[in-house]
Amino acid sequence: MNLSRLRHPPLFFAPSLLQNYFSFPISNSLALPGINAYLQIMNLPAALLDLYAYPEPTTRVDLVQTHISWVFLTDRFAYKVKKPVDLGFLNFTTLRRRHFYLHRELVLNRRLCPEIYLDVLPIVEHRGILQVGGHGHPVEYALKMVRLPQERMMDEVADRGELKEEHLDRIIARLVPFYEQAAAAPRIDKYGEPAVIAFNHRENFSSTAGLVGEMLPADLFALIQSFSWGFLEKKRRLFLRRIKEGRIRDCHGDLHMKNICLADGVYIYDCIEFNPRFRYGDVAADIDFLAMDLDFHGYRELSRHFVEGFARASNDPELLEILDFYKCYRAYVRGKINAFVAVDPEQKPETREQAGKLARAYFALAGEYAREGAQAAA
Repeated sequence: MNLSRLRHPPLFFAPSLLQNYFSFPISNSLALPGINAYLQIMNLPAALLDLYAYPEPTTRVDLVQTHISWVFLTDRFAYKVKKPVDLGFLNFTTLRRRHFYLHRELVLNRRLCPEIYLDVLPIVEHRGILQVGGHGHPVEYALKMVRLPQERMMDEVADRGELKEEHLDRIIARLVPFYEQAAAAPRIDKYGEPAVIAFNHRENFSSTAGLVGEMLPADLFALIQSFSWGFLEKKRRLFLRRIKEGRIRDCHGDLHMKNICLADGVYIYDCIEFNPRFRYGDVAADIDFLAMDLDFHGYRELSRHFVEGFARASNDPELLEILDFYKCYRAYVRGKINAFVAVDPEQKPETREQAGKLARAYFALAGEYAREGAQAAA
Protein backbone atom coordinates (compact mmCIF):
# COMPACT_ATOMS: atom_id res chain seq x y z
CA MET A 1 0.00 0.00 0.00
CA ASN A 2 2.13 2.85 -1.26
CA LEU A 3 0.51 5.75 0.55
CA SER A 4 1.91 8.08 3.17
CA ARG A 5 1.47 6.67 6.67
CA LEU A 6 -0.10 8.50 9.54
CA ARG A 7 1.06 7.97 13.10
CA HIS A 8 -1.95 7.07 15.16
CA PRO A 9 -3.42 9.47 17.72
CA PRO A 10 -3.92 8.55 21.38
CA LEU A 11 -6.44 5.75 21.87
CA PHE A 12 -8.69 7.80 24.15
CA PHE A 13 -10.29 10.86 22.61
CA ALA A 14 -13.28 13.14 22.91
CA PRO A 15 -16.53 11.21 22.23
CA SER A 16 -18.09 11.73 18.81
CA LEU A 17 -21.12 10.26 17.12
CA LEU A 18 -20.37 7.44 14.74
CA GLN A 19 -22.96 9.02 12.50
CA ASN A 20 -19.99 11.06 11.29
CA TYR A 21 -18.51 7.76 10.12
CA PHE A 22 -21.65 6.19 8.66
CA SER A 23 -23.50 7.93 5.84
CA PHE A 24 -26.79 6.23 6.67
CA PRO A 25 -28.88 5.91 9.86
CA ILE A 26 -27.12 3.54 12.25
CA SER A 27 -30.37 1.86 13.19
CA ASN A 28 -30.80 0.61 9.62
CA SER A 29 -27.80 -1.70 9.95
CA LEU A 30 -27.47 -2.46 13.65
CA ALA A 31 -30.38 -3.84 15.59
CA LEU A 32 -29.02 -5.17 18.88
CA PRO A 33 -29.92 -3.24 22.05
CA GLY A 34 -27.01 -1.27 23.39
CA ILE A 35 -24.96 -1.33 20.20
CA ASN A 36 -26.24 2.01 18.96
CA ALA A 37 -25.40 3.67 22.27
CA TYR A 38 -21.92 2.17 22.14
CA LEU A 39 -21.32 3.33 18.59
CA GLN A 40 -22.38 6.84 19.47
CA ILE A 41 -19.24 7.25 21.60
CA MET A 42 -16.84 5.15 19.54
CA ASN A 43 -15.02 6.32 16.42
CA LEU A 44 -14.23 3.18 14.44
CA PRO A 45 -11.02 4.27 12.65
CA ALA A 46 -9.49 5.51 15.90
CA ALA A 47 -10.64 2.41 17.78
CA LEU A 48 -8.84 0.15 15.29
CA LEU A 49 -5.56 1.90 16.05
CA ASP A 50 -5.60 0.09 19.39
CA LEU A 51 -2.85 -2.57 19.51
CA TYR A 52 -5.26 -4.96 21.24
CA ALA A 53 -7.98 -4.77 18.61
CA TYR A 54 -6.35 -7.51 16.52
CA PRO A 55 -6.25 -11.31 16.83
CA GLU A 56 -2.44 -11.46 16.90
CA PRO A 57 0.13 -9.45 18.89
CA THR A 58 1.57 -6.35 17.23
CA THR A 59 3.94 -3.61 18.35
CA ARG A 60 2.25 -0.88 16.30
CA VAL A 61 -0.70 -0.05 14.08
CA ASP A 62 -0.38 2.41 11.21
CA LEU A 63 -3.23 3.80 9.15
CA VAL A 64 -3.24 4.54 5.43
CA GLN A 65 -6.29 5.86 3.62
CA THR A 66 -7.73 6.07 0.15
CA HIS A 67 -10.97 7.79 -0.79
CA ILE A 68 -12.82 4.47 -0.37
CA SER A 69 -10.92 2.52 2.31
CA TRP A 70 -9.03 2.55 5.57
CA VAL A 71 -6.10 0.13 5.77
CA PHE A 72 -4.69 -0.70 9.20
CA LEU A 73 -1.14 -2.06 9.14
CA THR A 74 0.03 -4.28 11.97
CA ASP A 75 3.47 -5.87 12.17
CA ARG A 76 2.57 -8.75 9.84
CA PHE A 77 -0.86 -8.07 8.37
CA ALA A 78 -2.98 -5.45 6.67
CA TYR A 79 -6.69 -5.04 7.49
CA LYS A 80 -8.84 -3.19 4.98
CA VAL A 81 -12.14 -1.61 6.00
CA LYS A 82 -14.33 -0.03 3.35
CA LYS A 83 -15.62 3.49 3.91
CA PRO A 84 -19.41 3.94 3.71
CA VAL A 85 -19.36 6.03 0.54
CA ASP A 86 -21.43 6.23 -2.63
CA LEU A 87 -19.46 7.56 -5.60
CA GLY A 88 -21.93 6.54 -8.27
CA PHE A 89 -19.71 3.86 -9.82
CA LEU A 90 -19.48 2.18 -6.39
CA ASN A 91 -21.80 2.03 -3.41
CA PHE A 92 -20.57 0.93 0.03
CA THR A 93 -23.24 2.70 2.07
CA THR A 94 -24.62 -0.33 3.93
CA LEU A 95 -22.93 -2.91 6.10
CA ARG A 96 -24.28 -5.67 3.86
CA ARG A 97 -22.75 -4.05 0.78
CA ARG A 98 -19.37 -3.58 2.44
CA HIS A 99 -19.39 -7.22 3.58
CA PHE A 100 -20.32 -8.41 0.08
CA TYR A 101 -17.63 -6.38 -1.69
CA LEU A 102 -14.93 -7.41 0.77
CA HIS A 103 -15.75 -11.03 -0.11
CA ARG A 104 -15.61 -10.17 -3.80
CA GLU A 105 -12.22 -8.55 -3.23
CA LEU A 106 -11.02 -11.67 -1.40
CA VAL A 107 -12.16 -14.08 -4.13
CA LEU A 108 -11.03 -12.00 -7.11
CA ASN A 109 -7.59 -11.17 -5.73
CA ARG A 110 -6.94 -14.79 -4.80
CA ARG A 111 -6.69 -15.40 -8.54
CA LEU A 112 -3.24 -13.78 -8.50
CA CYS A 113 -2.39 -13.65 -4.77
CA PRO A 114 -3.92 -16.66 -2.98
CA GLU A 115 -1.25 -16.58 -0.27
CA ILE A 116 -1.76 -12.87 0.45
CA TYR A 117 -5.55 -12.56 0.70
CA LEU A 118 -6.51 -14.51 3.81
CA ASP A 119 -10.04 -13.90 5.06
CA VAL A 120 -12.90 -11.50 5.74
CA LEU A 121 -13.32 -11.06 9.49
CA PRO A 122 -16.11 -9.47 11.51
CA ILE A 123 -15.32 -6.49 13.70
CA VAL A 124 -17.25 -7.05 16.90
CA GLU A 125 -17.85 -5.19 20.14
CA HIS A 126 -16.53 -7.04 23.20
CA ARG A 127 -16.59 -5.55 26.70
CA GLY A 128 -16.66 -2.01 25.46
CA ILE A 129 -13.95 -2.25 22.81
CA LEU A 130 -13.88 -3.23 19.16
CA GLN A 131 -12.07 -6.41 18.16
CA VAL A 132 -11.27 -7.83 14.75
CA GLY A 133 -12.50 -11.42 14.67
CA GLY A 134 -14.05 -13.29 17.54
CA HIS A 135 -17.67 -13.76 18.50
CA GLY A 136 -20.36 -11.15 18.76
CA HIS A 137 -22.57 -8.97 16.62
CA PRO A 138 -20.61 -7.59 13.64
CA VAL A 139 -20.55 -3.80 13.54
CA GLU A 140 -18.18 -3.80 10.54
CA TYR A 141 -15.97 -6.15 8.51
CA ALA A 142 -12.29 -6.20 7.56
CA LEU A 143 -10.33 -7.96 4.84
CA LYS A 144 -7.20 -9.56 6.30
CA MET A 145 -4.09 -9.66 4.09
CA VAL A 146 -0.42 -10.51 4.56
CA ARG A 147 1.69 -7.35 4.52
CA LEU A 148 3.99 -7.04 1.54
CA PRO A 149 7.44 -5.41 1.82
CA GLN A 150 7.04 -1.75 0.93
CA GLU A 151 10.55 -1.45 -0.46
CA ARG A 152 9.76 -4.12 -3.06
CA MET A 153 6.73 -2.36 -4.52
CA MET A 154 7.31 -1.97 -8.25
CA ASP A 155 7.06 1.81 -8.24
CA GLU A 156 9.65 2.06 -5.47
CA VAL A 157 11.95 -0.38 -7.26
CA ALA A 158 11.57 1.82 -10.35
CA ASP A 159 12.19 5.02 -8.39
CA ARG A 160 15.51 3.59 -7.19
CA GLY A 161 16.49 2.84 -10.80
CA GLU A 162 16.53 -0.91 -10.11
CA LEU A 163 13.76 -2.02 -12.48
CA LYS A 164 15.08 -4.45 -15.11
CA GLU A 165 13.84 -6.60 -17.98
CA GLU A 166 13.93 -9.67 -15.74
CA HIS A 167 11.26 -8.10 -13.54
CA LEU A 168 8.99 -7.57 -16.53
CA ASP A 169 9.62 -11.14 -17.70
CA ARG A 170 8.50 -12.41 -14.30
CA ILE A 171 5.33 -10.33 -14.54
CA ILE A 172 4.64 -11.68 -18.02
CA ALA A 173 5.09 -15.24 -16.77
CA ARG A 174 2.53 -14.53 -14.06
CA LEU A 175 -0.01 -12.77 -16.27
CA VAL A 176 -0.15 -15.06 -19.31
CA PRO A 177 -1.67 -18.04 -17.44
CA PHE A 178 -3.86 -15.66 -15.43
CA TYR A 179 -5.58 -14.34 -18.54
CA GLU A 180 -5.81 -17.82 -20.07
CA GLN A 181 -7.71 -19.00 -16.99
CA ALA A 182 -9.73 -15.80 -16.43
CA ALA A 183 -13.47 -16.03 -16.97
CA ALA A 184 -14.81 -15.52 -20.49
CA ALA A 185 -18.53 -15.54 -21.38
CA PRO A 186 -21.04 -13.72 -23.58
CA ARG A 187 -21.84 -11.35 -20.69
CA ILE A 188 -18.13 -10.46 -20.57
CA ASP A 189 -17.65 -10.38 -24.35
CA LYS A 190 -20.01 -7.44 -24.70
CA TYR A 191 -17.42 -5.22 -23.00
CA GLY A 192 -15.19 -5.71 -26.02
CA GLU A 193 -17.84 -4.51 -28.47
CA PRO A 194 -17.05 -1.22 -30.24
CA ALA A 195 -20.30 0.32 -28.98
CA VAL A 196 -19.39 -0.31 -25.34
CA ILE A 197 -15.83 0.92 -25.85
CA ALA A 198 -17.26 4.03 -27.50
CA PHE A 199 -19.57 4.56 -24.52
CA ASN A 200 -16.60 4.48 -22.14
CA HIS A 201 -14.77 7.06 -24.24
CA ARG A 202 -17.84 9.26 -24.58
CA GLU A 203 -18.29 9.19 -20.82
CA ASN A 204 -14.66 10.25 -20.35
CA PHE A 205 -14.90 13.11 -22.81
CA SER A 206 -18.24 14.42 -21.52
CA SER A 207 -17.04 14.37 -17.90
CA THR A 208 -13.89 16.33 -18.77
CA ALA A 209 -15.37 18.89 -21.17
CA GLY A 210 -15.52 21.40 -18.31
CA LEU A 211 -11.77 21.02 -17.77
CA VAL A 212 -10.85 22.27 -21.23
CA GLY A 213 -8.70 25.35 -20.85
CA GLU A 214 -5.64 25.66 -18.67
CA MET A 215 -5.51 22.02 -17.56
CA LEU A 216 -6.57 20.44 -20.85
CA PRO A 217 -5.80 22.56 -23.93
CA ALA A 218 -8.64 22.65 -26.45
CA ASP A 219 -6.46 21.46 -29.33
CA LEU A 220 -5.23 18.50 -27.26
CA PHE A 221 -8.82 17.62 -26.30
CA ALA A 222 -9.81 17.70 -29.96
CA LEU A 223 -6.79 15.62 -31.02
CA ILE A 224 -7.47 12.84 -28.51
CA GLN A 225 -11.15 12.69 -29.44
CA SER A 226 -10.40 12.65 -33.16
CA PHE A 227 -7.91 9.80 -32.79
CA SER A 228 -10.19 7.74 -30.52
CA TRP A 229 -13.27 8.01 -32.75
CA GLY A 230 -11.24 7.50 -35.90
CA PHE A 231 -9.49 4.40 -34.56
CA LEU A 232 -12.76 2.86 -33.40
CA GLU A 233 -14.27 3.35 -36.83
CA LYS A 234 -11.27 2.14 -38.85
CA LYS A 235 -10.50 -0.84 -36.62
CA ARG A 236 -14.04 -2.04 -35.99
CA ARG A 237 -13.29 -5.47 -37.51
CA LEU A 238 -10.24 -5.83 -35.31
CA PHE A 239 -12.28 -5.24 -32.14
CA LEU A 240 -14.91 -7.76 -33.27
CA ARG A 241 -12.21 -10.28 -34.19
CA ARG A 242 -10.70 -10.02 -30.73
CA ILE A 243 -14.06 -10.98 -29.25
CA LYS A 244 -14.20 -14.10 -31.43
CA GLU A 245 -10.62 -15.00 -30.49
CA GLY A 246 -11.47 -14.94 -26.79
CA ARG A 247 -9.41 -11.86 -25.90
CA ILE A 248 -12.15 -10.35 -23.73
CA ARG A 249 -11.76 -11.57 -20.15
CA ASP A 250 -12.49 -10.89 -16.51
CA CYS A 251 -9.23 -9.00 -16.04
CA HIS A 252 -7.53 -7.13 -13.19
CA GLY A 253 -8.73 -3.64 -14.10
CA ASP A 254 -6.13 -1.63 -12.19
CA LEU A 255 -2.81 -3.01 -13.42
CA HIS A 256 -0.18 -0.40 -12.61
CA MET A 257 3.10 -0.33 -10.71
CA LYS A 258 1.66 0.57 -7.31
CA ASN A 259 -0.33 -2.67 -7.38
CA ILE A 260 2.62 -4.98 -8.05
CA CYS A 261 5.15 -6.23 -5.52
CA LEU A 262 8.44 -7.73 -6.73
CA ALA A 263 9.47 -9.75 -3.71
CA ASP A 264 10.31 -13.47 -3.49
CA GLY A 265 7.46 -13.89 -5.97
CA VAL A 266 5.44 -11.53 -8.16
CA TYR A 267 2.35 -10.31 -6.32
CA ILE A 268 -0.24 -8.49 -8.42
CA TYR A 269 -2.95 -7.32 -6.06
CA ASP A 270 -5.83 -4.89 -5.48
CA CYS A 271 -7.88 -5.62 -8.59
CA ILE A 272 -11.19 -3.81 -9.09
CA GLU A 273 -13.98 -5.61 -7.27
CA PHE A 274 -16.63 -2.93 -6.91
CA ASN A 275 -17.77 -2.69 -10.54
CA PRO A 276 -17.24 -5.45 -13.15
CA ARG A 277 -17.55 -2.88 -15.93
CA PHE A 278 -14.07 -1.61 -14.97
CA ARG A 279 -12.64 -5.14 -14.87
CA TYR A 280 -14.22 -6.83 -17.90
CA GLY A 281 -12.53 -6.02 -21.18
CA ASP A 282 -9.82 -6.72 -23.67
CA VAL A 283 -6.67 -8.20 -22.19
CA ALA A 284 -4.85 -5.53 -24.21
CA ALA A 285 -6.54 -2.78 -22.18
CA ASP A 286 -5.22 -4.36 -18.98
CA ILE A 287 -1.69 -4.83 -20.30
CA ASP A 288 -1.56 -1.35 -21.77
CA PHE A 289 -2.33 0.19 -18.37
CA LEU A 290 0.99 -1.06 -17.03
CA ALA A 291 2.72 -0.17 -20.30
CA MET A 292 1.41 3.39 -20.01
CA ASP A 293 2.53 3.58 -16.38
CA LEU A 294 6.03 2.52 -17.37
CA ASP A 295 6.06 5.16 -20.12
CA PHE A 296 4.88 7.85 -17.71
CA HIS A 297 7.72 7.08 -15.30
CA GLY A 298 10.34 7.21 -18.03
CA TYR A 299 10.73 3.50 -18.71
CA ARG A 300 9.73 3.46 -22.38
CA GLU A 301 12.19 0.75 -23.38
CA LEU A 302 10.98 -1.50 -20.60
CA SER A 303 7.40 -0.70 -21.58
CA ARG A 304 8.09 -1.85 -25.13
CA HIS A 305 9.89 -4.96 -23.83
CA PHE A 306 6.86 -5.74 -21.68
CA VAL A 307 4.17 -5.47 -24.36
CA GLU A 308 6.21 -7.22 -27.03
CA GLY A 309 7.13 -10.00 -24.62
CA PHE A 310 3.53 -10.43 -23.52
CA ALA A 311 2.29 -10.45 -27.13
CA ARG A 312 4.76 -13.25 -27.98
CA ALA A 313 4.06 -15.30 -24.86
CA SER A 314 0.28 -15.05 -25.28
CA ASN A 315 0.37 -15.54 -29.07
CA ASP A 316 -1.40 -12.22 -29.54
CA PRO A 317 0.53 -10.16 -32.13
CA GLU A 318 -2.53 -7.99 -32.81
CA LEU A 319 -2.22 -6.59 -29.30
CA LEU A 320 0.52 -4.31 -30.67
CA GLU A 321 -1.90 -2.93 -33.25
CA ILE A 322 -4.16 -1.46 -30.55
CA LEU A 323 -1.36 -0.49 -28.18
CA ASP A 324 -1.57 3.28 -28.66
CA PHE A 325 -5.38 3.25 -28.54
CA TYR A 326 -5.62 1.69 -25.11
CA LYS A 327 -2.57 3.51 -23.72
CA CYS A 328 -4.21 6.77 -24.81
CA TYR A 329 -7.39 5.75 -23.01
CA ARG A 330 -5.54 4.79 -19.82
CA ALA A 331 -3.47 7.99 -19.76
CA TYR A 332 -6.59 10.08 -20.31
CA VAL A 333 -8.41 8.39 -17.42
CA ARG A 334 -5.45 9.05 -15.11
CA GLY A 335 -5.47 12.66 -16.25
CA LYS A 336 -9.18 12.92 -15.53
CA ILE A 337 -8.85 11.48 -12.02
CA ASN A 338 -6.04 13.88 -11.11
CA ALA A 339 -7.87 16.81 -12.69
CA PHE A 340 -10.90 16.18 -10.49
CA VAL A 341 -8.66 16.26 -7.42
CA ALA A 342 -7.06 19.49 -8.67
CA VAL A 343 -10.41 21.30 -8.80
CA ASP A 344 -11.79 19.83 -5.56
CA PRO A 345 -12.09 22.72 -3.04
CA GLU A 346 -11.97 20.27 -0.13
CA GLN A 347 -8.41 19.22 -0.99
CA LYS A 348 -5.37 20.96 0.49
CA PRO A 349 -3.78 23.58 -1.79
CA GLU A 350 -0.56 21.60 -2.15
CA THR A 351 -2.55 18.46 -3.01
CA ARG A 352 -4.51 20.34 -5.65
CA GLU A 353 -1.36 21.83 -7.15
CA GLN A 354 0.38 18.47 -7.41
CA ALA A 355 -2.73 16.84 -8.87
CA GLY A 356 -2.96 19.59 -11.48
CA LYS A 357 0.62 18.95 -12.58
CA LEU A 358 -0.06 15.22 -12.85
CA ALA A 359 -3.28 15.82 -14.79
CA ARG A 360 -1.51 17.98 -17.38
CA ALA A 361 1.28 15.41 -17.71
CA TYR A 362 -1.15 12.51 -18.21
CA PHE A 363 -3.23 14.48 -20.74
CA ALA A 364 -0.03 15.36 -22.61
CA LEU A 365 0.97 11.68 -22.67
CA ALA A 366 -2.47 10.75 -24.02
CA GLY A 367 -1.86 13.30 -26.76
CA GLU A 368 1.46 11.66 -27.65
CA TYR A 369 -0.25 8.30 -28.02
CA ALA A 370 -2.96 9.92 -30.17
CA ARG A 371 -0.40 11.41 -32.54
CA GLU A 372 1.62 8.19 -32.79
CA GLY A 373 -1.49 6.07 -33.15
CA ALA A 374 -2.98 8.28 -35.85
CA GLN A 375 0.23 8.08 -37.87
CA ALA A 376 0.41 4.31 -37.52
CA ALA A 377 -3.23 3.85 -38.51
CA ALA A 378 -2.97 6.18 -41.53
